[in-house]
Amino acid sequence: MTDNRVDLSWDEWDELNDPRSNTSEFDQVVEAALSRRGFLSGLVAFGSGAAVMGTGALLSSTTTAEAATTKRFAFKPIEIATDASVHVPEGYNWEILTRWGDPLFSDAPDFSHETGGDAVSDRIFGENTDGMELFEVGDKQLIAVNHEYVNPKVNLPNNEDGKATSSENVRKLQNLQGVSVMEVEETGEGWKVVVDSPYNRRIHHNTPMRIAGPAAGHDLLKTAADPEGIEVLGTMNNCGSGKTPWGTYLTCEENFNGYFGSTDANFEQTPGFKRYGIKGESRYQYELFDARYDLAKNPNEPNRFGYIVEIDPTDPNAKPVKRTALGRFKHENAEVVIAKDGRVVVFLGDDERGEYLYRFVSKGVYQPGGDTDNLLDEGTLYVAKFNEDGKGQWLPLTPETTGMDEVEIYIHTRMAASAAGGTTMDRPEWVAANPISVQAYCALTNNKNRGVKPNAGGDDTSVNAVNPRETNNYGQIVRWTPADENYASDAFDWDLYVMCGNPNVHNDEYAGSSNIHPGNMFNSPDGMAFDTAGLLWIQTDGNFKNEGDFEGQGNNQMLVGDPETGEIVRFMTVPYGAEVTGLCWSADRRSMFVGIQHPSASFPDGEGKLARSAVVVVKRDDNGIIG
Repeated sequence: MTDNRVDLSWDEWDELNDPRSNTSEFDQVVEAALSRRGFLSGLVAFGSGAAVMGTGALLSSTTTAEAATTKRFAFKPIEIATDASVHVPEGYNWEILTRWGDPLFSDAPDFSHETGGDAVSDRIFGENTDGMELFEVGDKQLIAVNHEYVNPKVNLPNNEDGKATSSENVRKLQNLQGVSVMEVEETGEGWKVVVDSPYNRRIHHNTPMRIAGPAAGHDLLKTAADPEGIEVLGTMNNCGSGKTPWGTYLTCEENFNGYFGSTDANFEQTPGFKRYGIKGESRYQYELFDARYDLAKNPNEPNRFGYIVEIDPTDPNAKPVKRTALGRFKHENAEVVIAKDGRVVVFLGDDERGEYLYRFVSKGVYQPGGDTDNLLDEGTLYVAKFNEDGKGQWLPLTPETTGMDEVEIYIHTRMAASAAGGTTMDRPEWVAANPISVQAYCALTNNKNRGVKPNAGGDDTSVNAVNPRETNNYGQIVRWTPADENYASDAFDWDLYVMCGNPNVHNDEYAGSSNIHPGNMFNSPDGMAFDTAGLLWIQTDGNFKNEGDFEGQGNNQMLVGDPETGEIVRFMTVPYGAEVTGLCWSADRRSMFVGIQHPSASFPDGEGKLARSAVVVVKRDDNGIIG
């Protein structure tokens, strides 16, 4: 029988292996949830001071955005594509910077399309690029980039169904994931990775790391190999990223649940395992060849994953640190800002249907040049509550608000958020903060379970003000402005910047908001980043079949939005099957680095070759500034 588990997206894998009940554990639904008719009264507004818009402003056959000619966009928007290539606007060009299997060191093995590369090398650029950030060290430029997961049928092409059959296979898959740190430079022949740079480094599933913060040393984090619960090997399923003001890289552990299985046929889920989707069978069958991933032998090992990991890209010898004060869940990215009083604020999304949006506020104050080692270890974690009236609050996660042990809040954070009464969200993915105004945005990528079934904790997921559509397959972007323009304030105003949809197929709420039209429509916003001009770059990870409800939307894409006018235009399309993941700019802002993850087409090496995830560089033909 063919095993298709490795072909599924992580989202699909979770649904197949850990289906949610159709019945909520609560007797009552949220009374404040909006009906679908209520959605049509309009929740989209434009302009930095807007909160909500009146009746009739949401849907329109002739839209403001469609007619706009904003001068802030220095390019002509492009059409959709359905082919196996990358497309950018006229006057721009792109090239490959690096791809899975390319060397970071000169002793790395040559890539083989027959074998999927060397069996155990960790001297190469890893698989499935995701979040990334650029760092300047003197006159040098470094990029830290995540490798979210592997595609065993591609990485182990000679194995039936891509199944690992040995510890060597498992080690290969482990080494292809994690993080790459690499020096890059622009030459007369374009951008290149500086092979053998002293800054080059691979961090993977077996890299030693330190556990810090409130959960360090807790009994739930202790194992036979680490009886003190303060040292762990590896980071996994590294999705989005973040960058601190003090120059470190934050990599985010997302779908860690799929790496653990049990050799015990009688395995039973604990409440904690159930909430996080940890079951008796893993996605990659690590447990058959590496006892660390066998729940029958190491039941606490999963508790040591699902955190934000801080990495110093300038020091290859620095041990990465898991910052448990930022909570444990399926982290998408970590957006770091500084509050008025100098405290560090980190916004965090939990990328699963019906889970929550979080905020961390440090106890200490950031001082440039000062000691930053404990800034992300001491503080308060909050969950977001969105109200119908365009107002919201950050609810602290404490023993008083959750009824939970002070430390276990940081290990079973989802349970704490449920107990505190946060708003269940449509898969909170990247958060991005506007550099020219005190305002933050979160991509809510989609949620086919909205109004259909509760989340894994039994929390009601009826439609609500910020997630107003049942069976939401298109997604939306919410934004909020904190009270007193202070990110540490507990109160905020919010609105919906865009509701994605398809006006060619629907004439109701699923057509999207008034800034969506046939020329810019898309689904499933995922990655986001602001440029220095305050334009919002939006990357998608959605349905690319270009049929049915998604007809006319083509391959995944990257768009640019103007927060002031609401206008959104298409800048880039990627190969069939791929998603757009990760975005950063060169120091002079004349080059843009973009990740291309899991292409189905034979990209970028051509027909008959293995599909390889890659990082591409986009430039203007006149070498002008992009962002």
